[in-house]
Amino acid sequence: MARSDSSEIARRIEALYGAPLGDLSAWAQDQPPGLLSALLSMHTRLAGAESTIAGSRERLTELLAHGRSLGSADVAQVLAWSRRLADAVALREGLSPSLTSVLGSLTRVQEASTPPPALPAPAPPLAANATPPAR
Repeated sequence: MARSDSSEIARRIEALYGAPLGDLSAWAQDQPPGLLSALLSMHTRLAGAESTIAGSRERLTELLAHGRSLGSADVAQVLAWSRRLADAVALREGLSPSLTSVLGSLTRVQEASTPPPALPAPAPPLAANATPPAR
């Protein structure tokens, strides 16, 4: 089975925001750019990289099938698909840890059943004629 970091990232985004990814994407389109839109954008790029990896591996497997002779055009195709594969792997390897770290640092905010504690009273102002301490 192929590695699918995007599925895990999608699950974590949905858990964090408490809604399906499709609903979150629709909602985020009408909002100013923020954390959710960044997470969704990175997830989309990660899913695209994973799709490219799967397609590139499949095509390379076809091109390099056992017993198949390679002509010069085939060699060029192998190089092109290898480059696509390498680019997609590099993108996945950059995005996945970043998304995992960001999502790991966030927690879902629960509705507070009690009001937050009161802030401490501010310090009294300094007297107008107070002199600064000597150095």
